[in-house]
Amino acid sequence: MKNYSAESLWGPQGWTRDARIAIDAGRVVTATGGEGERLGRWVLPGMPNLHSHAFQRAMAGLAERQTNPSDSFWTWREIMYAFAGRIGPDDLRAIAAQLYVEMLKAGYTHVCEFHYLHHQPDGKPYADPAAMSLALIEAAREAGIGLTLLPTLYMTGGFDGRALSERQRRFGFDVDGYLSLLRQLVKMENAALRIGVALHSLRAVPEKAMRAVLADETTRAMPIHIHIAEQIGEVQDCLALRNARPVEWLLDNLPVDARWCLVHATHMSAQETQRLAQSGAVAGLCPTTEANLGDGLFALKAYLDDSGALGIGSDSHISVSPVEELRWLEYGQRLATRHRNIAVSATNHSVGETLHAAALRGGAQASGAAIGTTAAGARADLVVLDENSSLFAGRDEASLIDTFLFAGNTNLVRHVMANGDWVVRDFRHRDEECIAERYRRTMRTFADR
Repeated sequence: MKNYSAESLWGPQGWTRDARIAIDAGRVVTATGGEGERLGRWVLPGMPNLHSHAFQRAMAGLAERQTNPSDSFWTWREIMYAFAGRIGPDDLRAIAAQLYVEMLKAGYTHVCEFHYLHHQPDGKPYADPAAMSLALIEAAREAGIGLTLLPTLYMTGGFDGRALSERQRRFGFDVDGYLSLLRQLVKMENAALRIGVALHSLRAVPEKAMRAVLADETTRAMPIHIHIAEQIGEVQDCLALRNARPVEWLLDNLPVDARWCLVHATHMSAQETQRLAQSGAVAGLCPTTEANLGDGLFALKAYLDDSGALGIGSDSHISVSPVEELRWLEYGQRLATRHRNIAVSATNHSVGETLHAAALRGGAQASGAAIGTTAAGARADLVVLDENSSLFAGRDEASLIDTFLFAGNTNLVRHVMANGDWVVRDFRHRDEECIAERYRRTMRTFADR
């Protein structure tokens, strides 16, 4: 066991001054004895990233040229499919490791990987059907980030049950094959790795298949994630074929509770927003990706007023920064309402503290892991802010998190501990050069494919 001290430590009740924290075997335990090693002036729990498609980090910036005057999510998706078709296990490991280093340097210490690149580009399984999943697990281990791996069930190309397109074939599993993959992977769980369920979307997984997966003994304690109500077209198709809006249908037909994370949930009626908040599920919000794709804005104020749980994800990774996700979650609301300081609560008028605390709680819940807090029993994931930054000059605890989220564009994360290990020191990851060089080699080979 090792003892540490912090001048100010963020915990479940806010800031604790002159805090003591003891860490043993990667977990926070009750502090004992003297002051121990000084962590820093301001120490926060690591932030969970609840939605990631790791391979998309390598295509960031490649979909910003107009291909159609009506460019939308659906035209972007075709570019993404073409890119995904070129990626194998070694490529995925190199891309994911680079991404996970970037996440750690930004203050993310755990990631939920919504993973659907299962098979070879022609749809044939690899010799080991878990090859692509194992590439992600190895990348997370190498980088030192916590991982909730969410292998994704993807069966149909639309609400009408059409077959997967040629470009979607590598995503496909039947229920038996999917459950077999989960059973193989769950044996690998450890302090830094959880396995969960991802149902790609209502359009991609028939109701019967959803029920079969959720009824299986393997999945009964797992977190469950699903894309939902991201696009107006999805809402219209669901209404036409199921006579209900997507979130409405899900809440009416499946046992949605605190194990669930509804990713995006952008286009909801007022009633759906209230019902989702009351369900205990987490809304998985990805503001920079949702803005990049032109998805729309989440009904944040109404959801918070109903005490809804939320977390943040970097999704397509056009940005890898919890600061930017939280900043733009608030700024989108300001642009829509033409008012300031939207995301507050009756008990806390700080936008930064309200959003940061909510994202810690909701991200931990969606991850299915004991993270996002410095309380005893939690995994030891800590972020030490740069006390020497001029942005923090003259600041105290009352304005610290607001300044962290809403001032400047420099990275204020100086040191990062994940699972009790220092993975970032003085802004640099322990294996940054090696991982970056492998990533560069991998990307150079794409020109020849």
